[in-house]
Amino acid sequence: MGYADQGLAEQATRGFIKTTMKAPLLTREHELDLARRWRDDEDEAALHELVQAYMRLVVSLAVKFRNYGLPMSDLIQEGNIGLMQAAARFEPEREVRFSTYAVWWIRSAIQDYVLRNWSIVRIGTTATQKSLFFNLRRLQARIGVASAPQDRRPGEADDTIAEQLRVGVHDVEKMRLRLSGSDQSLNATVGEDGDEEWQEFLADERPNPEETTTVLRAGNTRTEWLAEALMELSPRERTIIECRRLTEEGATLEALGRQLGVSKERVRQIESRALGKLRDCISRRIDDPSDLYSAV
Repeated sequence: MGYADQGLAEQATRGFIKTTMKAPLLTREHELDLARRWRDDEDEAALHELVQAYMRLVVSLAVKFRNYGLPMSDLIQEGNIGLMQAAARFEPEREVRFSTYAVWWIRSAIQDYVLRNWSIVRIGTTATQKSLFFNLRRLQARIGVASAPQDRRPGEADDTIAEQLRVGVHDVEKMRLRLSGSDQSLNATVGEDGDEEWQEFLADERPNPEETTTVLRAGNTRTEWLAEALMELSPRERTIIECRRLTEEGATLEALGRQLGVSKERVRQIESRALGKLRDCISRRIDDPSDLYSAV
């Protein structure tokens, strides 16, 4: 958005705010009457009057979130969405003022917008993160005023914040670090006159083609060793090894005992003997005995 467009947007926002402040306040009886007419008769004129009267509430709440670097006009628009949602769900029979009910919906809509747009990295996906995001700076400022930094031990502020918000200290530390930085493109150059981009300094931790090939060949070789070793077992030994060791959910000794008609202690003895045979068979094909544990 250019400077001219931005100026027009700000002017329109100021005009909207002035208009909302001139809307007449509603009495309790008239407010409930408008809510009933909208709910029961879908009277759009009643909805317009009800919403128009409480747009000043949207502006009041949007101002509290202006320090997150987002356009005031967008905050107000999102708050208006929350106001409309409140009007759609309001129940006059509960004898609650509409403003009291609408505050929650307006604040929730604005907070969701802030969380979606404050950073390109998704944040506030849990209740703990959301609470920390909107309260951390306020509590940090309050603690800073209450006591001088030299009077506090390291980490004391995080402990206090964690206690007040009922979250973990580690969560406070992570959110504090997250809020202390800003988004930066990986295509940005290093230094004002640099030609190298930040992404060029990111290490690729994936295995290189040589390592991938080596691991794949080693795996295939071990599979062949194991298949050959299994052929040297008796049918009952092979059944126990396959059911106990070569399936995702290994069978229990008791279940195999019922299947083979022996006690579970006998199954354990046969399994131990079979494993010994497998190790002996595979050990004849390798040079390093420690590879036995990754081969079997």
